[in-house]
Amino acid sequence: MERIRTIRPVHTYSIVAADKNRGEIGAAVQSHWFSVGSTVPWAEAGVGAVVTQSFVNPSFGPGGLELLKQGLGPDQVVDRLVASDVGREMRQLAVVDRHGRAFAFTGRRCVPEAGHRIGEGYSVQANLMENDEVWPAMAKAFEQSSGPLAERMVEALAAAQDCGGDLRGKQSAAVLIVRGESSGEIWKDRVIDLRVEDHEEPVEELRRLVGVFRAYEHMNRGDLALEAEDEKRALQEYGDALKLYPDSQEIRFWCGVSLANTGQLEQALPIFAEVFRAHLGWRTLTERIYNLGLLEVEKQDYRRIVSIGRVGEGK
Repeated sequence: MERIRTIRPVHTYSIVAADKNRGEIGAAVQSHWFSVGSTVPWAEAGVGAVVTQSFVNPSFGPGGLELLKQGLGPDQVVDRLVASDVGREMRQLAVVDRHGRAFAFTGRRCVPEAGHRIGEGYSVQANLMENDEVWPAMAKAFEQSSGPLAERMVEALAAAQDCGGDLRGKQSAAVLIVRGESSGEIWKDRVIDLRVEDHEEPVEELRRLVGVFRAYEHMNRGDLALEAEDEKRALQEYGDALKLYPDSQEIRFWCGVSLANTGQLEQALPIFAEVFRAHLGWRTLTERIYNLGLLEVEKQDYRRIVSIGRVGEGK
């Protein structure tokens, strides 16, 4: 009999899901294992998502996506992968395609409590849990949630933790989101790829990072507006980013730049003063973007900005 190859025992809970209305596919996971996001979740735009866990077989990730691209349904993909694996009874596997069809498998030798639940557009699965309420709680939380897919999947992870979660505790978490239709441009098609490698509260940290990501979505749109010389739109986007991530000096700085560029220097000066106090590099950056024409103010106004906080200069 063929021996089972050396494998990582990534006991965990996870979700794969597709949101056809928003055009997104993804996976999210938490485990008491370091860097769970590097092994368990897999996704490709226009194809689907896969999670491989319990005694994880990493080949299931790329292999499952390739079978989906060949036109197999998730049930066929799972059946084919499991049938070819001598260690199948120690595996847990779930697949969702871009149409929202999902299927999952839990081997008989997965460490209890272990199980899965398949719903419309998703599958949740867990093994080595404190109790058998974990995956039903995940399903309920996902079904009752609203908003973008990433936030909904994090809610499912949080529900798992709230009712016991991993028997061993918490360590790492991840969320991976791709577009439902591929553009052929990977940098556009991979929407979110966030990992918490080692943390006392990985799901809560993942939730925070998703919020920071949303703030930087506004920042990116603000940067594009700035490139297009649409200062008012840039100011709006940077302002929305700051509401979501008020502690970011990066966001605060560019808000100040946009205020100055739209003739609101008096509102911008306190912002520049704050970021200059936080780190002197912001003053140097101000000088450099002024020389490039990205800070579009009169010379006397520029001098007021860069003199803030200097001994014997400014106010």
